[in-house]
Amino acid sequence: MDLQKLLRSLRVWDPEFTELRSLEPGSVPDGPVELFGAWLSEAVAAGQVEAHTMSLATTDAEGLPDARIVMLHGADEEHGWAFASHSGSAKGQQLAAQPHAALVFYWPVHGRQVRVRGSVATAPATEAQADLHARSTGALSSALTGHQSEPLGSLEELAEASRAAWRRAELEPTAAVPSWTLYHLRPDTVEFFQGDAQRRHIRLVYRREAEGWSRQLLWP
Repeated sequence: MDLQKLLRSLRVWDPEFTELRSLEPGSVPDGPVELFGAWLSEAVAAGQVEAHTMSLATTDAEGLPDARIVMLHGADEEHGWAFASHSGSAKGQQLAAQPHAALVFYWPVHGRQVRVRGSVATAPATEAQADLHARSTGALSSALTGHQSEPLGSLEELAEASRAAWRRAELEPTAAVPSWTLYHLRPDTVEFFQGDAQRRHIRLVYRREAEGWSRQLLWP
């Protein structure tokens, strides 16, 4: 496979699949969560696959960046953007040592990105368990399997542990998973990016101030 040839053949925002939208800076809400909710809803309505997934970036003990895809569990003005994981996972340990993170959402159906940066705090354990039990049996079984980010001896070991966790999740739909943690990222900045066919992309950033949010345009 010629990787460079493949890369040059790929298109960004193919009109067959993408409808570039507009962003009017003068008519946006005072806070970022309302605009985020509107963009997410529009992406879902347009058929964007897994619109609720996002990249989560953290830093390790050496200050090196780390990133992975996780699922959004909620967003509001008081707590910010929510996601969950085991406290002993790589991201859980990194957040415990460096409680700051960044999120990126990408919705190519409309040529949009949202970038969120800020501090991270953990929700009370009762909220974390309620969040877990509101999800699917598969999500609970995965949490019950545990050992996230630990070395795995074999796929057979994983299959055996997973089968046992599925059985328990079906029998105990409210089984507690003490390591399951709900995180809230309270943003300092939230940037909305709207792509443009002429590359005159619109970047609007919300910044948290003492009295609320300020808004500013950035060069693309």
